[in-house]
Amino acid sequence: MHAPDTALVLFSGGQDSTTCLAWALQRYARVETIGFDYGQRHAIELTVRPTVLEKMRALSPDWDARLGEDHMVDLSLIGRISDTALTSNVAIEMQANGLPNTFVPGRNLLFMTVAATVAYRRGLTVLVGGMCETDFSGYPDCRDDTMKALQVALNLGMATRLKVETPLMWIDKKQTWELAEQAGGQALVDLVRFETHTCYLGERGERHDWGYGCGTCPACELRARGYAQFAAEKA
Repeated sequence: MHAPDTALVLFSGGQDSTTCLAWALQRYARVETIGFDYGQRHAIELTVRPTVLEKMRALSPDWDARLGEDHMVDLSLIGRISDTALTSNVAIEMQANGLPNTFVPGRNLLFMTVAATVAYRRGLTVLVGGMCETDFSGYPDCRDDTMKALQVALNLGMATRLKVETPLMWIDKKQTWELAEQAGGQALVDLVRFETHTCYLGERGERHDWGYGCGTCPACELRARGYAQFAAEKA
């Protein structure tokens, strides 16, 4: 029998997935993580992942006890079949279809399907992802309807009862910073600021108040604006 309170968190090493991991560690008795190497331009996130996980453990003996195995999956085929600003060295711009060229078609669909397969094998019953419809770049595979439909399809296809949780779906980046503070206090906020990576260009040379990044890509702009609002409210 699968335990009802075990989770697999899609963990990239960025702000959103780190906050989701803390959220899951507050709720589930056993939590594992999964990451994907898909030929991303910002592959630095794969480098920071182990450090973020190690420092998450150090924040709380309880979290350390409940944080289980980390799974890394090679999905480099995404990079080979994609032509996007996240998988090749091209300028970030809007496309004729109204979506930025940072959109990687099918990425989250494949991520969730692979995660569900790992969860099935590991006896985990909840998938946790950082998809967000409130403060995002318009990606259709981040929308609530997509996640709900995917949950139905996964459960039908595997005759299981996996639950898909998206704790950031209806909050903005300011509230994401607040959620991190609620989960792990200032220590977690600082971990997110200085250890995680979100910048699309993979820049990690300059440290801003909100963390490392180029400061101009859409991911950096969202993160910086959210942190400024979060910090201003605390001042």
